[in-house]
Amino acid sequence: MHSPSAAAAPRAATPLPGLLLASLGAVAFSGKAIIVKLAYRHGVDAVTLIMFRMLFALPLFLALAWWAGRGKPPLVRRDWLAVLGLGFTGYYLASFLDFAGLAYVSASFERLVLYLNPTLVLLLGWVLFGRRVGARQLLALAVSYAGVLLVFGHEFELEGPDVALGAALVFGSALSYAVYLVYSGEEVKRLGSLHLTGLATSVACVLCIAQFLLLRPLSAATEVAEPVIWLSLLNATACTFAPVLMVMMAIERIGSTLAAQTGMIGPMSTILMGVLILGEPFTAWVAAGTALVLAGIWLLARWR
Repeated sequence: MHSPSAAAAPRAATPLPGLLLASLGAVAFSGKAIIVKLAYRHGVDAVTLIMFRMLFALPLFLALAWWAGRGKPPLVRRDWLAVLGLGFTGYYLASFLDFAGLAYVSASFERLVLYLNPTLVLLLGWVLFGRRVGARQLLALAVSYAGVLLVFGHEFELEGPDVALGAALVFGSALSYAVYLVYSGEEVKRLGSLHLTGLATSVACVLCIAQFLLLRPLSAATEVAEPVIWLSLLNATACTFAPVLMVMMAIERIGSTLAAQTGMIGPMSTILMGVLILGEPFTAWVAAGTALVLAGIWLLARWR
């Protein structure tokens, strides 16, 4: 599950609290990949692991949906259809593909691919709505994708062909979330960002639990190692629910643009945690690729 997106005007004159919230939210979101990689060391599969994460997160997001929807008119059929579609693409499919991909690629590479979201939103706008893409924007895209290809080539050389499958799954996750971002704008205006996030994520939680019940016997839930349970609880709270609130609160204080720019520390924190916690190598290839991805996203934000 990726960081939320919503447009809101800054309301506070002092940006420090908002910057702090945005930074903590970006780091917390980035910690998800680290926790997933740690859980995989205990032999759990993606279907079971994401079920536990969403099982623990479901009560929190149901409470968020109720709290954010107080005093608002009830949802009409159009709203429910939108919530179901956005919950499927933005949180269920994106989360599952991400979890599956992390079985084959490093946490650092996963975060770099997910950070391509703004480029995918731009490309979808061009493909679906015919929005113009300028030469500067194409240059920014080329810089970002060159960075991802650089790290991909390095991982492919070290880990073998499974990296290609992992990269495709994580890229599919990024694309699925980009679809959510493209189509969620109108519903955010109608329902509000927190209300929509609570509802759509609750839908995704139910889908992940149903997926487990369809594909695995109930006994599979009791056979996982105890650390997987605790890691999933940490993932659901500290790396899923809490950063959603922190980023939304940051957007209210400093605006969506500055909050998104602050989120650039996400890939850096993932790399740092990957090295310190998972023992992933930090090479010149990873450093150069990360620099290119961040530079491309920064240029894209500036030239848009």
